[in-house]
Amino acid sequence: MKRAERLHALSEMLRRGGSRGYSAERLSREFGVSARTVKRDLAALESSGAPIWSRPGPGGGYGMAIGASLPPVSLTPAQAVALMAAVSAGSDAPFGDLATAGIRKIMDVLDPRTRARAEALADRVWVDAPPAPSRATRSALEAAMADQRVVRIRYTARGRATTTRDVEPVLFASREGQWYLVGWCRLRDAMRWFTVSRIERAAVTAMPCTGHTVDEVGEPPATAAPVHTHHR
Repeated sequence: MKRAERLHALSEMLRRGGSRGYSAERLSREFGVSARTVKRDLAALESSGAPIWSRPGPGGGYGMAIGASLPPVSLTPAQAVALMAAVSAGSDAPFGDLATAGIRKIMDVLDPRTRARAEALADRVWVDAPPAPSRATRSALEAAMADQRVVRIRYTARGRATTTRDVEPVLFASREGQWYLVGWCRLRDAMRWFTVSRIERAAVTAMPCTGHTVDEVGEPPATAAPVHTHHR
């Protein structure tokens, strides 16, 4: 289990545990990690704003304040449809499937009246999305980027030459409607831009990346920026 998944599962277990809580030893057995790792995870949850409590001594442990939960989602029908449209139009974007799953979750927790109005409005928005790479290829590229592992790709260049390369993923970039994997190509010993639609196959290896950074790619164009910048 990856750490992000463990943190989510840990917070849910603490929420279900109510006022009785759990000892660090009980949590470490549940998740198959050391008590020290559990305590680091608890500290991370607390620093992110989760209402974690601790009770020292025999019979003590850790828990989450009763009634603690995420605030309810409150969107207008137009906001909900805006999210649907953006995800649908970018179906070939990295992590697109996860974005679609996130939209479903949002729709599920909207109040029935808002959801009905959003669904009616969504019928009035059509999207002709570009074909996406195969699910297996996209999953491998996304996992390699997230875990910073070398990805082995079979790639057909514009000149139709096909090669197999080991690439250290550095970033995904969208330019002129096309998605690229930018990474350190071990075959060419240089930074390269690979058109994602030309990647025929991809497989994550066990080899960790060696630390190439976004700065090595260079400055983005004046019209480009990391996605988090657009949402500040």
